[in-house]
Order: sequence, then structure tokens, then C-alpha cells
Amino acid sequence: MPYPLPVLALLTTLATLPLLFLSQLPERNSLVYLLIAALVAIMLPQRALRYMGIGGMLMVWALLAARQTIEPLVKLSARAIEVRTEITQVLHDKGRLIVKIVEHEDKRMFPPVYASVMTGRFEETWCAGQRWEMKLRLRPVHGRLNEGGYDAQRFALANNTPLQGRLLAGRPLSTGCSWRQRLMSYAQQQYQHLPWHGVMTALLFGDRQEVAAETRALLRDTGIAHLMAISGMHISLAASLGWIAARGLQFLLPTWRIRYPLPLLFSLSVAAAYCWLSGNNPPAVRAMTALTLWALVRFQGINCSNWQIWLVCLGGILFIDPVAILSDSFWLSVVAVAILLFWFQWFPLPVRWRYRKRWMLLQLMHLQLGMLLLLIPIQIFIFHGVSLTSLPANMLAIPIVSFITVPALLFALIMPAGWLALPLWWVADRSLALTFHLLTFLPEGWLWLGKEALIASLIVWLLFVAFRLGWWQRAPAALIAACCLPGLWHITRVEPEWRLDMLDIGHGLAMVISRNGHALVYDTGNRWPAGSAARQTLLPWLNWHGLSVDTIIISHQHLDHIGGLADMQRAWPEAVVRSALTLPGHQPCIAGVRWQWQKLNFNVLWPPAVSTHGNNNDSCVVRVDDGRYRVLLTGDLEAEAEKQLLRRDRLALKADLIQVPHHGSKTSSTAALLRNVKGSVALVSVARYNAWRLPSARIIERYRKNGYHWHDTSRSGQLSVGFYRDGWQVKGLREQIMSRWYHQWFGVPDESR
Repeated sequence: MPYPLPVLALLTTLATLPLLFLSQLPERNSLVYLLIAALVAIMLPQRALRYMGIGGMLMVWALLAARQTIEPLVKLSARAIEVRTEITQVLHDKGRLIVKIVEHEDKRMFPPVYASVMTGRFEETWCAGQRWEMKLRLRPVHGRLNEGGYDAQRFALANNTPLQGRLLAGRPLSTGCSWRQRLMSYAQQQYQHLPWHGVMTALLFGDRQEVAAETRALLRDTGIAHLMAISGMHISLAASLGWIAARGLQFLLPTWRIRYPLPLLFSLSVAAAYCWLSGNNPPAVRAMTALTLWALVRFQGINCSNWQIWLVCLGGILFIDPVAILSDSFWLSVVAVAILLFWFQWFPLPVRWRYRKRWMLLQLMHLQLGMLLLLIPIQIFIFHGVSLTSLPANMLAIPIVSFITVPALLFALIMPAGWLALPLWWVADRSLALTFHLLTFLPEGWLWLGKEALIASLIVWLLFVAFRLGWWQRAPAALIAACCLPGLWHITRVEPEWRLDMLDIGHGLAMVISRNGHALVYDTGNRWPAGSAARQTLLPWLNWHGLSVDTIIISHQHLDHIGGLADMQRAWPEAVVRSALTLPGHQPCIAGVRWQWQKLNFNVLWPPAVSTHGNNNDSCVVRVDDGRYRVLLTGDLEAEAEKQLLRRDRLALKADLIQVPHHGSKTSSTAALLRNVKGSVALVSVARYNAWRLPSARIIERYRKNGYHWHDTSRSGQLSVGFYRDGWQVKGLREQIMSRWYHQWFGVPDESR
């Protein structure tokens, strides 16, 4: 081979990394020029230039894959479309289908595009594998973007499901279910009566819809959620079972029939079957890809170290699916395997304990300790916290699930008769019951951590490397200086004296004023049956920034403003709640009330009295100032109340920034109000896809004519205003803080722009 396999894998990885930080994808013409330059470099005699040429070609490959992901979005979302689809997954709990669009305008879609579709009023017997001719109204996934929050837009692109929408009409072309769906229904009929059937389905088929919310919370708190999602560990376990079965079969064969490829081929076949059972979910497919590459290296007799195999698998996965580099689960798996190699090579157990079976418990504890310590930074980065009980939880759960539950499920599935499988289903269920019973004895161990902890946790990696390389003996001063660098960077960083943040929560309002580690919250967003904006966005954001809530102001009683209050009060029961509502425990937020918090002055301008209705015109209007800069918080105030407020005290309305009343509705933001406020910045909380088509184009134009700079959460994500000694600055997370191609505004422009 003219180019070593690990070198090609390294070039593939380096060529794909730009997808993580590019703000825009290059146009096709630019890619053509890059490809030509790469081909020229490959023909040159210098080895370094040839490697650069190969890297350039691989970069073009990765960029083209990314462009293929987003290019169909405009065409498929411009209007209602008629397409031929195949149902790949039915989400009964959400009333959604995951469909693969295979044909549009009588043309095959290659590669196919996936979409999440609401079924709405259609009550069909949906199942995976059916083919339908559908009329769909689609739109690109637009994730809410907040610091420390879940990045739905990046997740959708990484998992090749960039569209969502609703079903307008449909005609079945083939009503037969897929073989996997039939097998799944057959198996569920046999064990549906067992208490832990939901977890059994998750382990066997990768479908976690029936796993109870309490069980999900327990899995997260104990750090064993990875055991219940089919991923690399499960695929490897299936491959190991296949290898053991093949080795057992070889004992029955004559010596001249025994060949080393048989166990490898059989293990690959079992792993591939398990991957198919899981619905070919991305983590399982990536694990199967890595396992296949490892087997090919073995078959070819290529001599590679463990690190080279890891690099080959990494490069191979990214070559097959470059956009996988955006996936958090991909990085979690990659880093976890690297940590295993690092831990066992640099910090192995003594030889007398390393191989003997009687020390298996100690070996498992050594493994889990390394994973616990070295995965802390990436866990904080992805999950914004760590489980303090993950070590004992994994010590309890991994042996049971790996050696009893999963083998029992797999063997039950291949039993030729149902009565033969029943004991195995029962064993799997009882093993899960034992696992979760033992887990209930562990204390609540989930610890939310913020960005400061992420910086500090990176020192853990530095200390491990320093200890192994002996830096603590040879250069202790340099090591201490390196450990102090994060703290020095934090001290020298210019921080605002106080901040105002409007969170991106969709339709609703949630704002945070913070200073000196304390927070005042103005409105708490919406609520729905399965959660709230506070639980989904506001609480993780506050934890990420390490803020403690002292006061909560509720502007009025509409659900999109008060919906998250109960969750906020559970998290901070001592927080003072202010409103103009007749609710128990609420302090008044009516005209004339003033208070000071963290040296900021709060002056309530409206309403004149407490109201039992809590409608838009009863919104609690608050002016916040620090003696130099003023902010006007208006809730959902409408024109009628705006006029009364102007008559009451128009001079008190003067402010530098205004929170746009009623999400930019035509019923608010009168010209008289804007002229009297005399501000320069308008901030509005609004969802991109909202039923009321807010904000109104007329209102946006009115603000601009009155000299305001317009900022909204639908386009910018989280809006942050930092107030400094010598001025203030507005930042939108999408444009300035996280300007990435996968965070762009995909699809057709909204109507108000």
C-alpha cells in the first residue's frame, strides 16, 4: 500500500474536523477549485505535498457530504409537497413518524432524506416498513439555542433527520410491516406481561418509548443510561457471544476443518444481526463499522497497534459518514475508547492482579475508576453534570446486564418455539428487577455542574499525564503554573458588571438578570404535559452559569409566562415570587413598588392594582437601572394599557433597552410608547414556527423607524446584554458566540423578514 492505513485514517479525521467550526460551507465552485488543487498536489514528488493533496480530497468529500445534508431543505420546505416515503419508525408516545423520503417529483432521492412527521388526525395502523404516498408540509429543524442547553439542530443534522412537519394527506402503497417490526411484535407478545418489558424492548430493539420516566431519571442519576441504549458496548457483547458460540462449534469439528476466520465471521454476523434489530440506529451502525474495520485489518494480516486500530476505526467512520462528527454520542464513544487505551497502558494493574479470574471484581473496579475520572470533562461538556454514584452503579449493573440480561434476550429471540423462550424472557426480566432494586439503595447522585467546573475538570487530565510522565518531579513549578492557567484566565477575563439574558424558549418569555452569582428571573416560560420551559431550558442554563435564584417576577397569568413557576419553586423554594396576581405567597408587583437587589434598582410602573384575571394588560412592567443604564421589561402589555401607562408617567418609561411587548404582536408597541422610551435596542422572545406568525413585519419596521436595533430569539437564539463600566453590548448566540454552519437559519425566510 503506497500510503499506510493509519496515515490515511489520520488524514480523514483531520480533513473532517473543519465541519465542527466552519461558519459557512463553501460553495460548489470553491470545492471544485479545492479538488483541482488537491489533484495537482498528489502528482508532485514531495511526500508532504502528496499528503496535503490527499487531505484536500478528503476535505472536499466531507464538505460535499455536509452540503448534501442541507441542500434539499429549501426545495422540500418551500411549499406542501407530494412524495413517496417509507416509514422507518413509529413514535406512538409523540404521535410522530420518522419517514424516509425516497421519491420527490418522480425522481429518486439520493441520498434519501429523513423527516419527523406529526400524524395529527390520521388514525392509521402505522408500522415500520410501510410505504406511503404522502402530502407533507415540511420545515427545517430549528433548534432553540442557549448556553448549556440541548442542541436539537446539531443533533438533527448529525442523525440525518433535518426536516420536521405534518401529514396533510396519505395513500398507502404497501401496508406490510418490515421483518424487524414483525419480529419485534412477535417478541413483545411473549414478554409484554412482564414488569420490565419496556427496558427489555430498549435492550433488544433499541426502542425506549415504553421506558418509564422514573426509570429514565434513575438511569441518568446513576450514570448507567449507556447500558439501556444499544451502542458500542452491546454490539461488542453480541460479537463476543458469536465468537464464543463459533469456538464452541469448532470443538465438534475435525482438526483440519478448524480455521481462525470462522469465529471472526460468526461474531460479525451476530453483531450485524443485533445492529439490524436495533433499527440501525447511528451509534450501533458506527460500532458495527468499527468492528468490521477491525476484522478486515485482522483478515489482511496488517500489523497495527491498539492506537492505530482506534485511529483506523475513527477515520473509517468519518469517511463513511462525515457529518457524524457533529454527534455528541460519536465523540463520547471515541473518547471513551481512547480513555480505555490510555488507562490500561499508562495506569495498569500490577501483573499479579491483571489476568487472574479471581481478581475480576478488582479488574472491573479499576476499569470503572478510570472511566469515571477521565470522562468527567466530556460528561460535563455534554450532560452538564456527573453522577457521583456511577462507580458502584456500574459495578452492580454491568455484570448483570452484560452476562445475564442481554444474552437471555438474544437467546430467547432465536428460540424456535415460544414455550422455549418463556424461561429466558423471565430470566431477563428478573435480572433487570434485581438490577434496579439494587440501584434504589444508592443515594441520588446526579450533580449539576457548570462551565467553571468544565475548565477545572480539564486539570484532571493534565494531572494524570503529569504524574505518568514524571513532570511533578522534574518540573513542579511548570506543572503548578499550568494548573493555575485556567484560574489566571478567569481572573483576567473582562466580565460585565451585570447581565441581562433573554433565553430562547420558543413561544413564551424567560429572562434572567444576574450579578455576583445571583439571579433574578422575569417570567418562566411555557408548560406542557411532559415538562416545561423551566425544566428544559431555564434550570439547565442557571446551573451551567452557577447562578442562585433569589427572586422570580411573573408578569401575568398566561401559561407561556407562568408555566415554569412550579419547577422553579421546587428548585429554589426560598426564592421570593413577585406578581400582580392574587396567588398565595406572591409579593405585590404593582405600580409604585420599588426595591433594590444586588445594587440594581427595580421600579414597577404597571399595573395600578392587583388583578384576579392576569391578562396581557395586567402585565407587571418593571424598569431596571444601575444608575447609568435602564432596561424596560413589559411582559405582554397591549396598546390600551400602553396608553394608560403613558398618561400615568411617561418620563419613567425612558430606557436604553426594551423587551418588546407581546412578542411583537400588532396589538402592542404603539408608536407613542416607542417615542417615549427613546431606546436603542429592542429584544423580543418569539418562536420561529409559531401559529400567530409573530413578530409582525409592521412592528419590526416601526421599531426600526424609531431608531431601535431589532434582535429576536427566533433568529439569534439566546440574547445576552452585558453591562460594563464604560458601556454595554448585545450578543446573539447564533451569530456571534456560536457562529457555525449547522446553526444557520435553514430553509425559506420567515414572513416577517
